[in-house]
Amino acid sequence: MSTTVIRRQQKRSRGALLILVLVMGGVFMTILTSFVGYVITQNRIVNFRYEQHRATDIAEAGLNYYKWYLAHYPSDVTDGTGLPGPYVHVYNDPEGGPIGEFSLSISSSTYCGSVASIEVTSSAFTYANPGAVSTVSARYSRPTVAEYSFITNGSVWYGSDRVISGPVHSNQGIRMDGHHNSFVGSGQATWTCTSSFGCNPNQNVDGVYTTGGNATPGLFSFPTSPVDFAGLTLDLNDMKNKAKNSGGIYYGPSGSYGYQVIFNGDNTVTIRKITNTTSYWAYSSEEGWHNTERNVISASSFVATKTIDTACPLLFFEDKVWLEGDVSQKVALAAANLSLGSQTNIVVNNNVNYVGTDAGLVAIAEDDIDIGLKVPDNLQVNGIYIAQNGRFGRNHYVTSGGYGLPSSLDPYVCQDTLTRYGSVVSNGRVGTKWTGTSCGSYSSGFENRVTSFDQNQVNDPPPLTPETSDVYLFTEWKQEG
Repeated sequence: MSTTVIRRQQKRSRGALLILVLVMGGVFMTILTSFVGYVITQNRIVNFRYEQHRATDIAEAGLNYYKWYLAHYPSDVTDGTGLPGPYVHVYNDPEGGPIGEFSLSISSSTYCGSVASIEVTSSAFTYANPGAVSTVSARYSRPTVAEYSFITNGSVWYGSDRVISGPVHSNQGIRMDGHHNSFVGSGQATWTCTSSFGCNPNQNVDGVYTTGGNATPGLFSFPTSPVDFAGLTLDLNDMKNKAKNSGGIYYGPSGSYGYQVIFNGDNTVTIRKITNTTSYWAYSSEEGWHNTERNVISASSFVATKTIDTACPLLFFEDKVWLEGDVSQKVALAAANLSLGSQTNIVVNNNVNYVGTDAGLVAIAEDDIDIGLKVPDNLQVNGIYIAQNGRFGRNHYVTSGGYGLPSSLDPYVCQDTLTRYGSVVSNGRVGTKWTGTSCGSYSSGFENRVTSFDQNQVNDPPPLTPETSDVYLFTEWKQEG
């Protein structure tokens, strides 16, 4: 092979190597550039997320600021300005000085002019990266009696058939023989359990006492701070004025026995005037045997069907009320005879159901809330029921003897199951089942009682539900960015 041919082959080899080097170098530079770009992008993302995290802290500081503000200026939704928002505040780090800002947008849910809850949205950013915005929102409201299954001002005995979901409190003693899944609190360290509570002879027992295996003593708490029943008492005159002047529904004394109130499940309510009732004998611990209960309707007349105002869903009757139906919105009902000075009752006359998850009822009686005599064998009662000066319960009835019922009412003495979804606040002793053997294992009332507090009402209670604290708390929280 000639020298010239060899040199040409060497040049071709060097050219191919150069091309290979250039190609590999290009590939390397592409990879390097991509890697550097990736590192830079990731660094920017990390920095953005860091600043956004700091912005979230600032936004949460905005929520906490307004919680503090509400503790000093309750129900103020203008941040002290009297003007519409948003309301901008500079956030100062204790060591670094001003590092960002939060902006508050504030609104409230009101019923009949009274604030029920306050919604606050807080958006924030840091000066280091104003584009890294974070938004959090929360609902503030005061805790209400909806958090409890029962609150009573008197001693009470929950029998072994009871199934209770939710907290139970009494300012006096409690005998708890039923099933329960939350704390049971008594305002007393000890109390005297008498024959009325199944103790014979009388015994001095713990504030919360049990004799059966259904209860969970680990959930007993006594003595606990008493619930201020006077503080739970609603201003019935104020409710009356709101019903008359703020868009609610108001009816004065009927001139007869009272009113039947039937919720229709479509944001309307039908009102009937009770023109006659049945006389019979009933027994209660407070009154003994009496023939003045008259909770069974024998005649009524149509009054009106009305649409319930969503801005002021309040019904006020200055007379006795028979209550039933399907509730489809948040609504409050009160029965109080303020003009005559005599106290009035509410009678649960049939099932009270909810239509949809947005429904809620609070029913306030100046005196007692009675579970009626002539009701379904399996009764469903939803709502928050408040007996301000009386008690929540069902009286005792018999079918024979001098106090025997009219025979047409005998089938209603022994009932099957009372299912209650909501809360009871009762000044006096509660009870819907009487001991004895007339009905086999009991003498009258409901053989089975199933009770649960309603979480939906805890988070969003009906209008004018009594509050258990003046302090606003977070009930909902969410992050939007």
